[in-house]
Formats: sequence, structure tokens, C-alpha cells
Amino acid sequence: MSDRPLLAFVDEHLAVVDKPAGLVVHPAPGHRGETLVSVLADLLGGGEEGRPGIVHRLDKDTSGLMIVARGDEAHRRLSDAIRRRDVARTYLALIEGRPRSRSGTIDAPLGRDHRAPEKRSVRGRGAREARTHFDVLEALPADTLVEARLETGRTHQIRAHFAAIGHPIAGDPRYGHAGRHGLDRQFLHSARLGFEHPFTGERLELESALPEDLVAALGRARSS
Repeated sequence: MSDRPLLAFVDEHLAVVDKPAGLVVHPAPGHRGETLVSVLADLLGGGEEGRPGIVHRLDKDTSGLMIVARGDEAHRRLSDAIRRRDVARTYLALIEGRPRSRSGTIDAPLGRDHRAPEKRSVRGRGAREARTHFDVLEALPADTLVEARLETGRTHQIRAHFAAIGHPIAGDPRYGHAGRHGLDRQFLHSARLGFEHPFTGERLELESALPEDLVAALGRARSS
């Protein structure tokens, strides 16, 4: 994947962006570099000042698909669809170890970690409901490739949830172990999005292939 965002879909109302790892979504304290918002400044519209077009986000080092709006009404309708849980968001993740079942739901409220406010933890400060569904795709010697589907969309939800059940995402420097299988980020990729176009009602189903760094890490995990 390029280090620049790619447009997987775009029309007058919205765009679906394939975000590379390492790109921050919107400006934040302590970050003065390029952001998704600055790169796509002429495309985005609606929403909060400083975060135009953003209806949901990905962590800096999570790659893959995200939806952005191109105007106020589009932003309102897309944000409502996210709140109603009408947007199907599916991720590929490599987790350490092997979960007890081949599918399941992690239903655990998340809030700010009492000891490390930059992290999220189960029943942390201001905890809100959070549910992640998963299916095992491939059992590897020391890791497991899973498909994770968000029901809610809390900050760091997938990363914190898998860490909470003892299977942190491979390479995650905040919730697991950095450098696993040569990774310099967490093995987490927004692989599929499914939703109805907020104006036409057309069903949109988009996919993003694993980027090269995750393909290489997966190969190493299979042979370890």
C-alpha cells in the first residue's frame, strides 16, 4: 500500500478512503505533521471544526477503509448510520496465542485506563458499552488470524478487547508486544465496509487487501 490514502469510492456526497498505516486521521495536540484531513482537505466537508468529513476514525497505525463525508447533510446521515450500527465494519487481525473458541463475542465496557489514560481498559474511567464479534480464520503455530466485526466503535476497541482476553494483537506496542514477526505496528487492518448510500440507498460493499507489511508478517507467523 502507498503511504498516501487511496480513494476506494467517491461521489458528490461521500468517499471511502483506504488509509495507510502511519497516517493520523485528524489534527491533535502534539501532532504537527500531515493528517488524512490535510491530505484530503479539498474533498471533505461537514462535521466538527478541525475534523471535517470525519464520521469514524482509525488509529494512526491501523490501515484500511474508512468513510468520510463531503458535506453537512452527508455527515449527519452517515453519523446516524454509524450510531444505528447500520455500517458493517470488518477487520483482519493477527492475535497472539489461540482463543478458546473459533467464534465469539467480547462484550466488555471500555473506558480510560486508570493508570495509563492514553489506553482503554475494561471498566476503565467513564466506561461505555463495547462489543466485538470475531471468527477464527486460520490457526498458526503461535498466533491466530481472526476476522473482527465491530458492533460498537470505542477508541482502541479491538486492540483493548483482545488484550483483555489475553490475546493482544501481534505487534501492538501499547497493548501487547512490539516487533512481533518483524512488525513495526499492530497487525490490524480495516478490510471491509458495507453500508447503504445515505442518499441513493444503494448498497456499497468495499474491500481492501492486506498491505505488504502485514502480508510479510503473516508469512513469518505461518513459518515460525
